[in-house]
Amino acid sequence: MKKNSVLFITLFIVLFMIGNQWWTNQRAEASEYQVIPDEAIRLRILANSDDEADQVVKRIVRDRVNQEINKWVEELESIEAARQIIQKRLPIIRDIVEQTLLDENVTTNYQVDYDDDVQFPAKVYGNNVYPAGEYEAILITLGKGEGANWWCVLFPPLCFLDFSNGTTVAAEEKNPQPEEEEEEVEVKFFFLEWFR
Repeated sequence: MKKNSVLFITLFIVLFMIGNQWWTNQRAEASEYQVIPDEAIRLRILANSDDEADQVVKRIVRDRVNQEINKWVEELESIEAARQIIQKRLPIIRDIVEQTLLDENVTTNYQVDYDDDVQFPAKVYGNNVYPAGEYEAILITLGKGEGANWWCVLFPPLCFLDFSNGTTVAAEEKNPQPEEEEEEVEVKFFFLEWFR
């Protein structure tokens, strides 16, 4: 009987260690997953202010500009080709912004730039943290550009992800979210149940 007990306990420990290693590997792979590749081109739109009317205008500009740019980059496979297309068609983006402001009866000024040193704040989106820094991007500034911004990744096309729904790291630090309690998981092993 003791021999069976020792064998059973040994088997239990081995299975537990294998399961634990598998779980650790899964979590490590998930934490290493990055949505934004190192070589990417972003789009950032700064609203005039946080006033609701300015935010609405920002979203309309976003939709129209994004719709046009997505046509350009959806078939591209290299960042060099994306850069050439965007630089060549920057006047079209300016025209879209200008026409959108006219359509919305907004008389504010605007600026459209494409540069590799556009400043982005740190952002938490889901389980991913995107560090603050200077990135290659089209920056559209409406009016004073003092309102909440919206941004996405144009190339590779990731604008289906609304990164503006993430929170800035500064906001996370000021308003820490209560940690969710992990549900207790009851693990049962067939051999242990059978032995009992």
